[in-house]
Amino acid sequence: MDIEYLLFLQNFRNAINDAWTPFLEGLSLFAVTYLIMVPVFVYWAVDKRRGLYTLASYYVCCGVNAVVKLTACIYRPWVRDARVLPAGRAIETAGGYSFPSGHTVTAGPIYGGLAVSAWKWSRVISIVCVALVLLTGFSRNYLGVHTPQDVAVGLLESALWLFVVARVFRYLEKNPERERWFLLGLFVFGWLAIAYITLKPYPMTYVDGKLLVDPQKMMNDGYGDVALIIGFAVARFAEGRWVRFEACGLGVNGFGARGPKRRGLVASVLALVPLWLMLTYMKAPLDGLLGSHWGHFANNFLIVVYCVALVPAIIKLVSAGSAVAESADV
Repeated sequence: MDIEYLLFLQNFRNAINDAWTPFLEGLSLFAVTYLIMVPVFVYWAVDKRRGLYTLASYYVCCGVNAVVKLTACIYRPWVRDARVLPAGRAIETAGGYSFPSGHTVTAGPIYGGLAVSAWKWSRVISIVCVALVLLTGFSRNYLGVHTPQDVAVGLLESALWLFVVARVFRYLEKNPERERWFLLGLFVFGWLAIAYITLKPYPMTYVDGKLLVDPQKMMNDGYGDVALIIGFAVARFAEGRWVRFEACGLGVNGFGARGPKRRGLVASVLALVPLWLMLTYMKAPLDGLLGSHWGHFANNFLIVVYCVALVPAIIKLVSAGSAVAESADV
């Protein structure tokens, strides 16, 4: 039934001469490349707690999904049935194992976290975010790179971790002294996950003398995704212990914010440029320097530390310097 659904979509693609393919390819690619910049900016400039909630949900969901995917080791649709022909260039970013959908697990907690955070003050934004989650999941079916169950489980994972992280955040609001134990748990889980995906056995299926899926290549993404959990545990501990910045409050004060708030806002906008460069160009050099496993790990670890701890420290310094200068003028 799942393959028949993909073939139905494939026939529809062919009937409309791939008219929708570029848009859905772009939407799908954006989810796993630059979408993360949205909650990061919310964290820096709008509302620290809401941004952190979305980021935590995303990091945990992706890290856990890596373990699930490398445990299930389910092959892609076109491996299961040669009639399935992925659209456009989608196959270039969809090698290896299929279940659950990594793109859905990325889009789900980010768009979903933004939807939850925006619900009280903008139902329109929340509805748009939910629609984008569903459309991103559908794009993976439409492009022929994931089965419906791959996407459905990805959506369920996203919803589960959005719920769990929300409960944890509410608990920590009443018991902030216990956050370090949650972070320690994430840190330990991350390293146990690294050991597990490194040492576990993988299927070694050969077709015409060629290995169907190379486990070493699959571990690359696994190391990178688990690094999100480890990086978050380290960066959040550092930010909570030594930085303790306050978001610029753009959502409260608007673009008319003055003094330290405005300086912090400018710093937040400028900090997006290095983040874009890191997301675009940093992985390949690190892979060359450290090897693909640890290169992927270092890439994501450094990005998380930059987003969660380093830029907040800069925002706090810039804002504090502005406040001191204003006091001196008075």
